[in-house]
Amino acid sequence: MIDTHSHIYAEEFDADRNEALERAWSAGVELMLLPDIDSESRDRMFALAQQHPDRCLAMAGLHPTSVNDNPQWQSELDMVERLLHSAPTKLWGVGEIGLDLYWSQDFYREQREVLHAQLELALQHNLPVVIHTRSAYREMLDAIATYRGRGLRGVFHAFADSAETALKLERMGEFKFGIGGVVTFKNSGLNKVVEELPMELLLLETDSPYLSPVPHRGKRNEPAFVEHVCRKIAEIKGLDFEVVDSITTTNAKHIFGIN
Repeated sequence: MIDTHSHIYAEEFDADRNEALERAWSAGVELMLLPDIDSESRDRMFALAQQHPDRCLAMAGLHPTSVNDNPQWQSELDMVERLLHSAPTKLWGVGEIGLDLYWSQDFYREQREVLHAQLELALQHNLPVVIHTRSAYREMLDAIATYRGRGLRGVFHAFADSAETALKLERMGEFKFGIGGVVTFKNSGLNKVVEELPMELLLLETDSPYLSPVPHRGKRNEPAFVEHVCRKIAEIKGLDFEVVDSITTTNAKHIFGIN
């Protein structure tokens, strides 16, 4: 299995990060993709990637909520651009980037500018993007439509809209859709989306330390719990666990260019 979205470098793991990593390896997690947030946590991410270069793969990006009410967002964006030219470890994507209007709509203009700048950087550096979208799928569809035919590729992390929306996005580039713990929630509706989408579009993720799957809901999430996501998708699709593991691993390696 590949956990395509883990913040295991976050402070929530300071007391037992090595143990959490061992639990992940024991559960069959082959790789973890580490999405960037902003300069406050980036050094921690790079340190982990340097410690485990074959298993923890780093990215660079500015999260949309780090733009909100931040007079230094342009400086933060400039840092991302510099990292894409020269980073302390290999970078596997531009992310986590996107639009988030859940907390406030007051910074939509700034978020949109930062999103487009980072999408352009991803194209320049031939890297996939990891896109966060919350309460902004209509706006995201409009944004991605402007890149149709330009070779944009990547992942819509924690996808939470309809299968119809996913297929519209997929026609605008080469995109996969990250499925995490929410798929195990009884009334999330995500099971119907997973049922309708082809396996070739799906990836596994945890978003650790957030969005723990059942039976760990309400507790800190960790990469080992991606197994529960894989099992739930297998149940929805009527497939063996090993088949879902194999297909989603192939999907992840393809979109991120992992040999």
